[in-house]
Amino acid sequence: MTFILILLLGTHIYYTYRTGFVQRKLPHAIRLSLSGFSSSGNGISAFSALATALAATIGTGNIIGVSTAIAIGGAGAVFWCWLTGLLGIATCYAECYLSVKYRVQNSDGSFQGGPMYVMEHRLHQKGAAVLFSLAVIFVSLGMGCGVQARSVTTAITEQADLFSQTQIGLMLAMLTGIVILGGAKQISKICTWLVPFMSLFYFGGCLLLIWLNRSVLLETLFVIVRSAFTSESVIGGCAGTAVTTGMRIGISRGLFTNEAGLGSIPMAAASSGESKPYRQALVSMTGPFWDTVVMCAITGIALVSCEVKQNNFYGNLSGDRWCFLAFSQLPFLGDEILSVSLILFAFATIIGWNYYGNCAVCYLSGQKGILVYQILYIAAVYFGATVSSEWIWGLSDYLNIAMAIPNLCCLWMLRKEVGH
Repeated sequence: MTFILILLLGTHIYYTYRTGFVQRKLPHAIRLSLSGFSSSGNGISAFSALATALAATIGTGNIIGVSTAIAIGGAGAVFWCWLTGLLGIATCYAECYLSVKYRVQNSDGSFQGGPMYVMEHRLHQKGAAVLFSLAVIFVSLGMGCGVQARSVTTAITEQADLFSQTQIGLMLAMLTGIVILGGAKQISKICTWLVPFMSLFYFGGCLLLIWLNRSVLLETLFVIVRSAFTSESVIGGCAGTAVTTGMRIGISRGLFTNEAGLGSIPMAAASSGESKPYRQALVSMTGPFWDTVVMCAITGIALVSCEVKQNNFYGNLSGDRWCFLAFSQLPFLGDEILSVSLILFAFATIIGWNYYGNCAVCYLSGQKGILVYQILYIAAVYFGATVSSEWIWGLSDYLNIAMAIPNLCCLWMLRKEVGH
């Protein structure tokens, strides 16, 4: 695991340098994503491609994952998570650029692409492309589906015992089926309105927490930065948490929460109708910005500000309990806001990763394998909601590595082809 973290971080740093710090173009990239610029063929819009990618990346890890990182590595983990997300923008730009450049056009005018197409058509490495695609399918059924379905069950039962796990699983499976059986365009349409709504809903709750704790905002920011460079356990973490622990946890969370370098985001980018790889890559690189630089940072600041104001009231609680205790400080419906956010984030991840799984299945078997995969996916949603999914997290880490290694090797081999 340490090796892949070093490889990912090294790639982020290299492409930040190689692209001349492409992060400086974020204002222009955000304007492009909202401008609705013209596209060719029957591909989806650039914003829809971005929303589909964000649906998969903005998940429960932005909430529970960040609080867990603070609980283990201290407040400094927020700083390292933020910095890693900022660097990952460059890698996201590079992999999306290559995937748009080497995508293929289907008979109906739509586009299909991703790292597997780059590996086969440019590097002529069919075996690596197949390995990558298989890893995508298994990750989609595990972390992207089963784990998220379990998160929905947990969020609902946290509020009330109105439904059993079986009932929640059936309802979630049915809702997922209604969305994903409509195909890729149906998924992109749902994501286009769901992602902005759920993000603003949760963002609003975090901003309200920060506003209520505004008297300690400067102190909160100081604590986060100080904890990143000292071994003093100021907020969160075990007593005497070392700098390396906070750094390792924060970097690990930052690397995996935005998926830059894993090869998933390029599959959504390649489906866009935008004909210029440079422009679509700019739009897609805003994904890690919104996911990590904004959402994870706001979550971290909101949680740490509660801790600072209440003078270490979290104690040794687990990450998920941290979140609920912090949101309970809101003057109204704090637990409900967090629970709804967790449900929306988890459901968005479920349908977003289904899109990635579809891309992998299409590459391996064409359209004939899609229906079988969709049935398996709906079943995985049901079983994920009704059984413990702790073991899936461990397996997903290794499957993420199986995705990342061929994709990162591809990025290094084609590093001179990335325009900027």
